[in-house]
Amino acid sequence: MELHRALKYNHPMIEVEKLTKIYSSSRSKRTAVDDVSFSVPKGEFFALLGPNGAGKTTTISILATILSPTSGEVRVDGIDVRKDPHLVRQKIGVIFQDPSLDDRLSAFENMEFHGRLYGMPREVRSRRSEFLLNMVELWDRRNDLVRTFSGGMRRRLEIARGLMHFPQLLILDEPTIGLDPKTRRSLWEYIHRARREWTMTILLTTHYLEEADGADRVAIMDQGRFVALDTPAALKKSLGPEVIILETPEENRDSLRKHLVGRYGPSLEIHDEGEGRISFPLPSHERSSVQLIRELPGTILSVTVRTPHLDDVFIQLTGRGMVPTDEGTAPFHRVYRGKL
Repeated sequence: MELHRALKYNHPMIEVEKLTKIYSSSRSKRTAVDDVSFSVPKGEFFALLGPNGAGKTTTISILATILSPTSGEVRVDGIDVRKDPHLVRQKIGVIFQDPSLDDRLSAFENMEFHGRLYGMPREVRSRRSEFLLNMVELWDRRNDLVRTFSGGMRRRLEIARGLMHFPQLLILDEPTIGLDPKTRRSLWEYIHRARREWTMTILLTTHYLEEADGADRVAIMDQGRFVALDTPAALKKSLGPEVIILETPEENRDSLRKHLVGRYGPSLEIHDEGEGRISFPLPSHERSSVQLIRELPGTILSVTVRTPHLDDVFIQLTGRGMVPTDEGTAPFHRVYRGKL
């Protein structure tokens, strides 16, 4: 009996089965999420990676009980989001892409209001607000109106507010979009500290590759579907050890593509990097990128060989790249220029 009870309550934090969401109007129908299934165990850092319009925000809006699914089952900590949305909301903290603070209130008043909504006693609200505002380095600005805050300060306050009621699941929808790299790093330090101290589950949506790279597992989402789900290391390893970027004169590019397809077959993903460059993963049976490059026809102006990153995985699976980022790309480990 005791074993049965333990198994009964040992469920994942998130369970999604055949989730579909269709937006309908009198003129058209659009499938935002198309038959998606996944689960996230308690304490995991899970990332949804994909471009704008992939279905990431719709998925988390259903998890947060803001939208209803067209079909499928969604549970948070074993609770059905449609049958008991109020109980689900007690267990989650949400930081949406769009700001949701009241800028006519002070930082402390925003925290206080949030705590009251969750029925927290006054003493707990006060103690919790002080702790969290200190954690995000806003305690000295607690009495200032939010409208006087910078974008980074507002984001830090939203993180503090999202943690106010001790959530078991923290949902982050593009939490650092529009922020400079230094502020993004600081915000992630706060989030990871909270995760360590309270053993929270984190669900992140992002198109910043370096943020998804820090997750325990990544689901790559495109046009409403999951096209891959694994650890970041396993996803990158699936491409092989290297990605090759070639710069050639324009008149040589078509013949080079034909040579590569003829040698390795049409399954080789060749991506146009712009500015006269193309890229492709080193085929698994090739032992040396140097030998491959030496055998290429025509003029090669430069060659860059680097380890794969998640953008390469996305290109391999979908045929197009993610939105460029200003940091976080994998390091280049060999560069050749001129004739080989």
